[in-house]
Amino acid sequence: MKLLLALSVVALVAQPGQPRLERRTFKTPDGTIARYGLAVPRSYDASSPRPLVVALHPGGGAGMLFYGDRYMRSVFLPGLSALGSIMIAPDAPLGSWTEPKAEQMVLALIDAVGREFSIDSRRTLVAGYSMGGAGAWYLSARHQDRFAGAIVIAGRTGEPIETLARIPTYVIHGRDDEVVPFAQAEARAAALERMGRPVRFEALMGASHYAMGGYMAALSRGGRWISDQWNR
Repeated sequence: MKLLLALSVVALVAQPGQPRLERRTFKTPDGTIARYGLAVPRSYDASSPRPLVVALHPGGGAGMLFYGDRYMRSVFLPGLSALGSIMIAPDAPLGSWTEPKAEQMVLALIDAVGREFSIDSRRTLVAGYSMGGAGAWYLSARHQDRFAGAIVIAGRTGEPIETLARIPTYVIHGRDDEVVPFAQAEARAAALERMGRPVRFEALMGASHYAMGGYMAALSRGGRWISDQWNR
């Protein structure tokens, strides 16, 4: 079924030099109407392909329209601004990023945005916090052909370890995380390092699971590390 993009578009006012921001809806191949936020650098030129960041929101936004867009603007855009990327931030269908419906929606959205904009397919990054971090693990493990990097913030995963971090993966976890145990995240990253996987683990002192502001500097460092891996 042909994917219908931009059934509705809401442009948001941006200051000079800030990205162009839009809120959009589109119809997925199975007919679901999905919502997402879009950010396009003001300097975008179709002759120069841009990286693409897929930003995955955490849980807790049930019933809130454009929840992903809110997190994109407050967290992922400022944290990953150095990448100069186009960024998309969908709302999770069924309140999860690890369901087949969400997986297919994200892939369809990447394809649709790639038809509209000049995207460097070798530089597609998935980044997520909490439930979104679980989604980043899930999608990057299953689609190494579609993603070239992942940033996981305070995210758990049930994926087999041998499937993880085959692409550059930056893992950020607070030592005081009361939801996803720090020891589990640390042990997983250490095991991946022993396997020779391209993974970097950053432990944050005093950071609880819900203190998103405490993760911002680490998110920026993660973006720079991913960019360095791409430029090797």
